[in-house]
Amino acid sequence: MGLGWKDWNRSDVIFGIVVPIIVVLVIVGLGSFVMGGRGWGGSLGIYIGIISSIEEMVVIVGVPLLLGLVWNRWAGGASGFLLGSMYSMWYAVEHNLYGASRSFNLGPTLLGWVLSAMLIGYMTGALNKRSENLRRMIIAGVVSTTVGGVFLFWMFQLSPSNVMTGVNAFLLTVLIRIAAAVIIAVIAKVFMWYGVALHKT
Repeated sequence: MGLGWKDWNRSDVIFGIVVPIIVVLVIVGLGSFVMGGRGWGGSLGIYIGIISSIEEMVVIVGVPLLLGLVWNRWAGGASGFLLGSMYSMWYAVEHNLYGASRSFNLGPTLLGWVLSAMLIGYMTGALNKRSENLRRMIIAGVVSTTVGGVFLFWMFQLSPSNVMTGVNAFLLTVLIRIAAAVIIAVIAKVFMWYGVALHKT
């Protein structure tokens, strides 16, 4: 069964929460510096798209979460980076942002999707440590999606094109990720049961 839901130690907090947050903050700082230190500035544009779409939840939350829970932090983080990058590129192409000033304005948002997905996948795996305990899986998922959702909302605020403001927008960004964490933890547990049943047959 592996670790239980009460089996936490200091290294879980350091390497599962603190270090990933520091890494993404460094990336954001470097990105702002590369953009000329203007806080991701540019002309105000129109922020379009549905943030809470099913596609977004599946691609940049569900898959990294699932791989982090059933495999490890590296699988979760790598899948988050790859799928977050694909989602951002799809969004930019879908809305014809390349070559336009809006691509500059939406830079923090696009980067936020990549880093949030990577953060969620990595933190979930680092906190869960392949445990099959459902409560530990839910806790790992809820903590990682909360941090990832808060981080993403903060990245939205850095974009001059952002319209995601206020308490309702914050709750929308964070709570749907927390709900996804609980659902994915249950799905991961079912996968583990099924895997155990296959090994016994």
